[in-house]
Amino acid sequence: MTRYSAQLQRQRDYFLTGATRPLAAREETLRRLGAAVASRQEDFIAALRADLGKCEGESRMLELGPVLDGLHYTLEHLREWTRPEEPPSPPPLQPGICRIYREPLGLTLILAPWNYPLQLSFLPLLTSLSAGNCVVLKPSPDTPRVVEVMRECLACLPEEETLLVAGGVAEATELLRERFDAILYTGNARGGKIVMEAAARHLTPVCLELGGKSPVLVAKDAALPLAAKRIAWGKMLNAGQTCIAPDYALVDKTIREPFIRLVNEAFAGMLGADPLLSPDYAQIVSEAAFNRLMDMAPARARADRRLRKIAPLAFAAEKDHPLMEEEIFGPFLPVLAFDQPEQALDFVRAGEKPLAFYLFTEDEALASRALERVSSGGACVNDVILYAAAAAMPFGGVGTSGMGRYHGKYGFDFFSNIKSVLHQSSTVDMPLRYPPFSGEKLALLRGGPA
Repeated sequence: MTRYSAQLQRQRDYFLTGATRPLAAREETLRRLGAAVASRQEDFIAALRADLGKCEGESRMLELGPVLDGLHYTLEHLREWTRPEEPPSPPPLQPGICRIYREPLGLTLILAPWNYPLQLSFLPLLTSLSAGNCVVLKPSPDTPRVVEVMRECLACLPEEETLLVAGGVAEATELLRERFDAILYTGNARGGKIVMEAAARHLTPVCLELGGKSPVLVAKDAALPLAAKRIAWGKMLNAGQTCIAPDYALVDKTIREPFIRLVNEAFAGMLGADPLLSPDYAQIVSEAAFNRLMDMAPARARADRRLRKIAPLAFAAEKDHPLMEEEIFGPFLPVLAFDQPEQALDFVRAGEKPLAFYLFTEDEALASRALERVSSGGACVNDVILYAAAAAMPFGGVGTSGMGRYHGKYGFDFFSNIKSVLHQSSTVDMPLRYPPFSGEKLALLRGGPA
């Protein structure tokens, strides 16, 4: 028993009433949630600036936009997703009809991170609700103002359907002692192992959205100014505190120096001569995170401890640089040189499978070869980040960068029990399956003449 046991039991009991199952009820839940978010957009923008220093443009593009788009997309397609499928019935089962149903699992748990607190809480939340579940949402304590606005939004739904649990590690640990029907966790690999170990006690399915060192490979035929600009944009978002940010760059040795110059010029073009003073540039989440980054910082790094800001910087590095040891989760971009693309691909393949892989080239054969050789959760060719913005595409990792997929239909399926059912006729009965198995029956079963 934990302090949450009684409330979770009320949620389970509410689920068993069937109130969340009808399509109309799910649609109404999503409409209410959408209206609550839409009416509090200014509150979310203010809270995101207060907690993380995010500007309005970034908050609308990467927090509010994905949630509102996800709600719209889900409502548009939910009827289709809930409709039973009818795969072909094989001859031995005819005249029976095969159907595939998707039913809600029950009570689900979402453990959300701080770096995109609205998006990474409400996108999985709306996905689980669309599948007809009850949900416990545990957001990060590092964004308390955003959590309060989320709580206001969720007041539009019964607490028996959606419960928000505030707090930190202690609260998450207690929740993980409880039994859930599915868990979605977004965070780091260390936390993923803890979640998976807890889920194993109840054989609970998990979707782990982790991180890792997502590489960007820049071939010598890349459209270099545009490539540098897009990579710089992907790196400076949320001050580099993005799980699919370009972590490091592998650049053809003949263009490394101009690439570094162009990336740093792009930073200045977006954030001004002094990014530390830019209102469009986010802060580092905590003093501990700030200290961690500065302990590994390159010599030219500029920072303001009072503002908790670190200027983005691309710089030449080698494989043994401290920033190459683990996911950076900050605004530094180490740039390594390679002689041939195959050398860069081998380097990526020698490490853990990344959450994202980015490639800049005009050579379609190279792009195909690289995508085939490098296993990653997702990828972009000649861009970064944006593959995760497509509501119709799955999002997730592979290996140490995660398991399972969500977004759109893929999340709906994760939070559903996909049940196969045979509807058989009671007026026609095939004698072939019953003994005794005569020579004629055996011949038919063998597929040959008697």
